[in-house]
Amino acid sequence: MNRNLLLISNSTNPGEPYLGWCKEIINDFFTKNSVKNVLFIPYAGVSMTYDVYAKRVSDVFETMGVKLTSIHTLPDPVKAVKEAEAIVVGGGNTFHLLNEIQRNKLIEPVRERIAQNMPYMGWSAGSNMACPTIKTTNDMPIIEPQSFNAFGVIPFQINPHYLDAHPAGHGGETREDRLKEFMVVNPDIYIAGLREATAFLVNGDKIELIGREKNLRVFKAGQEAQEYAIGSDINFLLK
Repeated sequence: MNRNLLLISNSTNPGEPYLGWCKEIINDFFTKNSVKNVLFIPYAGVSMTYDVYAKRVSDVFETMGVKLTSIHTLPDPVKAVKEAEAIVVGGGNTFHLLNEIQRNKLIEPVRERIAQNMPYMGWSAGSNMACPTIKTTNDMPIIEPQSFNAFGVIPFQINPHYLDAHPAGHGGETREDRLKEFMVVNPDIYIAGLREATAFLVNGDKIELIGREKNLRVFKAGQEAQEYAIGSDINFLLK
């Protein structure tokens, strides 16, 4: 299957500039694919305007020699996707992102472009969108999309910002507890707990964990959760 994806867990680490931790990874992805122009989808932005969001990302990309055009400034979003050199989908609220993508009828156009080997990059909510559904996002459902079905260009689910922590004195469920609930009703699909400062690089039928030295945690119903270090063979996720 043709696909050329960079799926990043998070945009910012504490004490680091915006997209700072992954700037080299992004630049390598753009350089490898000779990308000079990207179409940005800012629909996950809720607490800031799309103009502000696009400017924030554009300022970083300009330092790499890449020009950003935000889809919200264009009269025909479907045409913009069909003509895009590469697509970048930013993080924020995944439910709002999916709702706006569906409202603008972009699911099939983006899926078709990815199948044509167009470079696609997302972080957080933008990475969730590559999955079959958004059911393993961490976000509050502030708006109701038509369905939870996303681009489905990978066959497994991602839980970005994955945390093992259970704060002292906190009586609620852990992240793993929530993912176990998902597995009860969705027993046939893998879930990748993608820790912050890590990302997936997907090229065809090969997938690689990249970033800082943090393990990936993989869940599947009926199996013990497994940890995979950078350099491990995780191609089974794409089968």
